[in-house]
Amino acid sequence: MVASKHKNAIVIAADTFIVFGGQMVGKPHTENEAQKMLETLNGKSHSVIAGFSIVDTSKNKTLSKSVQTKVYIRKLTMAEIDAYVKSKELLDKPGAYAIQGLGAVIVEKIEGDYYNVMGLPLSALTEALKEFAINIL
Repeated sequence: MVASKHKNAIVIAADTFIVFGGQMVGKPHTENEAQKMLETLNGKSHSVIAGFSIVDTSKNKTLSKSVQTKVYIRKLTMAEIDAYVKSKELLDKPGAYAIQGLGAVIVEKIEGDYYNVMGLPLSALTEALKEFAINIL
């Protein structure tokens, strides 16, 4: 654990995953996995959940939160899916797309925090840091 190596620090850890059809969807590691994920999400909505934990090692205080955003993928042609898979930007991205990159063009709309879909819900993190007497602004 990173926090155990730092005696007087604030440590932040985060991770993101997708829920579709009641099932957790992780990150593809191959183009074939990415292709299958995109075909499954094609024309449908899913939830992106990003969680984070903050640890104050000097006070042994921990806070964990998660944020959920609904993402709608537009109806894509197989040629569009193939082209996006060939971009390789989607490997190791939950759901096989990067909303902050070329993947922005496959997203029809979102309901919730854009930064959550990128992987770190900045607004929620900023609010949570206040509980550790850290004000970003």
